[in-house]
Amino acid sequence: MRFIPSTLVQIGNGLLINFGARVSQNNAVKAKLSNMAKDIKHSKPFTVFVEGNIGSGKTTFLKHFAALENVVTFAEPVERWRNVRGKNFLDLMYTDPSRWGITFQTFVQLTMLDLHIKPVDRPVKIMERSIHSARYCFVENLHESGLMPEPDFVALDEWFNWIVKNHDVAGNLIIYLRTTPEVVHKRMLARARSEESCVPLEYLEKLHQLHENWLYHRTSFMCPAPVLVIDANKDLDMMSSDLLNCEAKIRDSLARIQDQISTSKMTGSSPRSSPIKVASRS
Repeated sequence: MRFIPSTLVQIGNGLLINFGARVSQNNAVKAKLSNMAKDIKHSKPFTVFVEGNIGSGKTTFLKHFAALENVVTFAEPVERWRNVRGKNFLDLMYTDPSRWGITFQTFVQLTMLDLHIKPVDRPVKIMERSIHSARYCFVENLHESGLMPEPDFVALDEWFNWIVKNHDVAGNLIIYLRTTPEVVHKRMLARARSEESCVPLEYLEKLHQLHENWLYHRTSFMCPAPVLVIDANKDLDMMSSDLLNCEAKIRDSLARIQDQISTSKMTGSSPRSSPIKVASRS
């Protein structure tokens, strides 16, 4: 198993999780995970955003977790974007981004918000991308490239800020599938999605840099959750150890949170519900 650089994450006032250590999987952890399902009506699920460039392997990643007990996954709602009352918004955006970028991204923001606030009956919720990457990577790219007029950008940004302020769209963990633009360009061409036939390498390079600045270098926008970085340049069928490692870390995090909930029930105190904070990085 490949080890990922350690990230100590603090939950509430004192609970630390080492997201760089190898985590054991045992029956006790699985039992605690099952117990947490009983509390799901009274607490927010452990929410994971799987982020990365086009063709970084997000769909493959979600398929692994979709088969797990107590996990619900939400794929990016591409099919909704392809058929909005008979109109293919995704194709319109790629064909003429300066004309249709604002229309497409407005609908993306709506559909991603729908996934964020959709109630679930399981303790783990995993989303392919998020409303945050839509704003910080894709909308930002249109704006920086001069393809989204300033008034359109400001209106969309104001709406995004209102959503973040008035709806719970935060997460507990971001898994960043880090790739090079060249690798994802080859994958994109291989999957031959019709709307992507006109997407140049330059577009993927710009998206890559925006993801890097946001999730890896942390120099652009605030991250709504701790970030776990995975090298996704290798063949997708070689990522099994990374998938198992992520699964173990999520289970361990849930077990710790369940312990916290159980303790609060016994003591009569309220569970610590403050956002997860990065304590240190190495």
